[in-house]
Amino acid sequence: MGKYWKYIYVFALIILFFNLITESPNDKIEKKQNEIKFSDFVAKAKKGELESIVIKGDVVEGTLKSKGDEKSGKKDEKKESQKFTSKVLFYPRLLEILEEKQIPTEIKIEAPFEFSFLEIVRVFATFLWIIVLVLLFRSLKSDKFSLGKSNIKMFTSDMQKVRFSDVLGADEAKQEVAEIVDFLSDPTKYSRLGAKIPKGVLLVGAPGTGKTLLAKAIAGEAGVPFFSTSGSEFVEMFVGVGASRVRALFEQAKKSAPCLVFIDEIDAVGRHRGSGYGGGNDEREQTLNQLLVEMDGFETNTGIIIIAATNRVDVLDDALLRPGRFDRQVYIDLPDLKGREAILKKYISKVNILSDVDVVSVARGTPGFSGAELANLVNEAAIIAARKNKKKISQEDFEYARDKILMGLEHKSKTMSPEELKNTAYHEAGHALCSVLLPEVDPIHKATIIPRGQALGLVQQLPERDKVSVNITEIRSNIAVALAGRISEETFFGKDKITTGASSDIQAATKYARNSVVFWGLSPKIGTVYYGEREKYPISEETSREIDLEVKRMIDEGYKLAKSTITKNKAKLEKLAKALLEYETLTGDEVRAIVNGKKIKLTKKVDVVKNRIERESTLPFTDRKVKQKEEKKK
Repeated sequence: MGKYWKYIYVFALIILFFNLITESPNDKIEKKQNEIKFSDFVAKAKKGELESIVIKGDVVEGTLKSKGDEKSGKKDEKKESQKFTSKVLFYPRLLEILEEKQIPTEIKIEAPFEFSFLEIVRVFATFLWIIVLVLLFRSLKSDKFSLGKSNIKMFTSDMQKVRFSDVLGADEAKQEVAEIVDFLSDPTKYSRLGAKIPKGVLLVGAPGTGKTLLAKAIAGEAGVPFFSTSGSEFVEMFVGVGASRVRALFEQAKKSAPCLVFIDEIDAVGRHRGSGYGGGNDEREQTLNQLLVEMDGFETNTGIIIIAATNRVDVLDDALLRPGRFDRQVYIDLPDLKGREAILKKYISKVNILSDVDVVSVARGTPGFSGAELANLVNEAAIIAARKNKKKISQEDFEYARDKILMGLEHKSKTMSPEELKNTAYHEAGHALCSVLLPEVDPIHKATIIPRGQALGLVQQLPERDKVSVNITEIRSNIAVALAGRISEETFFGKDKITTGASSDIQAATKYARNSVVFWGLSPKIGTVYYGEREKYPISEETSREIDLEVKRMIDEGYKLAKSTITKNKAKLEKLAKALLEYETLTGDEVRAIVNGKKIKLTKKVDVVKNRIERESTLPFTDRKVKQKEEKKK
């Protein structure tokens, strides 16, 4: 019936339009203007000013004599008689007056049940609009159009095709929720021992780690109905609508119990109460209160398990996290090396790749990638291969896609002056040199002076294994590596020639140092005290000053370490810079070989000279001629 609604509305509008145009507005205005009072009609009849009249029921229509006729007593055909209408009231002598003045009178008696075609259409249109309004009012009360109804999606067991085997890289999380599946499949196994299954399970993890996928897998394994919605679905402008939707959600879930209710991004509605506008009367807090009541009210919601997902568990209200509501919190971490390898194999199986693609190497080069990011990596590699008109995806395409995601798109057409290019080469050579020589630094993967993203050049490092913690030596070395670019500029070009290119490096070094002091307790002077959230734990001005001094001290130590490393190895840094100027991009193996004094076969020159010529074309003509002569002499 729903698909025919638009035709019903269109037909009703056509009838209404026809009903409106059957009687012209001009006719209505003319009738209103020609209408006279009954007393005036009788007076004109007594004076003989009427030419003729027609009586239809309680309405009289007629024409008045023209003024020329009244004076001459003759009828002038050129002059139009004025028409009039009037209501007929009870007046016994009316017919006598009309007969006495010899006014032609016609009396029409209409049948009470005779209707014209237009009147029938008007009656039909009126009834049609009454029916349309009744149906529209009923539809507004239905689930589809009501503000108070929850706009949730229900998936039956036949529609659920996701299983635990589809969730990769989260083995511990799957083990944690496996008993929920067992309970939904065989509740008596737990009830006979007096055990109660958790009412709510909160899935916590970074974006893209597979929280929604895991919730679908739970419902798919258990074979029960699965209701899916999000926290933002409950929040509306009108106070009380969200609470009504929560009630409607649980009413629908009770009818399908046992079942699962999944609320994605629950932090949209479950934040700490009292932090919004209006105290406890705003819409979000009303909705949260209703959710708390439904999850642990007087009525037991047997067979309904709430699964919620968030990446901001720190902002959730304490009442929502207590036992009896969300009894269990399941943390879904980023996949480790084995998990990334399994996820990549799943997505790679859906595309065409060459047989020599090393999935383990790709997985090792993507630390910190979530499942969604790995899926995006495979898709980017497929797009890159298709752009090159390849039939299959190669290892090179995966490497290029990873570099594009991590470092940004190459801007080979970006013009730079020779001075800027040389400065960038020595800057990146400083980073690369310290990455190789300093202890406990992640291995260098690539160094380039081709602009990527917002950077004019960069040095990329990739860890050999997954890390869960860092030590003080590693932090000190990373600070030195971050500052090495600025120190290299200062060493080779002087303090007056250093540029603003180190702004992101300074931010990275400061972040390392500040985290070490306020979060990780690695400062001997400040001690093992947490100063991370100053809003919750205010600190004195003296302590704040000491923190700033400690951060400055750690940065100064890193600066000295990088300065001494570059000063002792100026010749190696200069070789690196010249290689970057010639080839623009060096792999990690090539950088290590140059630093260790080995002879290697560098990557072939592809469009590198052309790129440099395009960049030099921005110089004045005379400067280009001088530079070309100098190159010919060499």
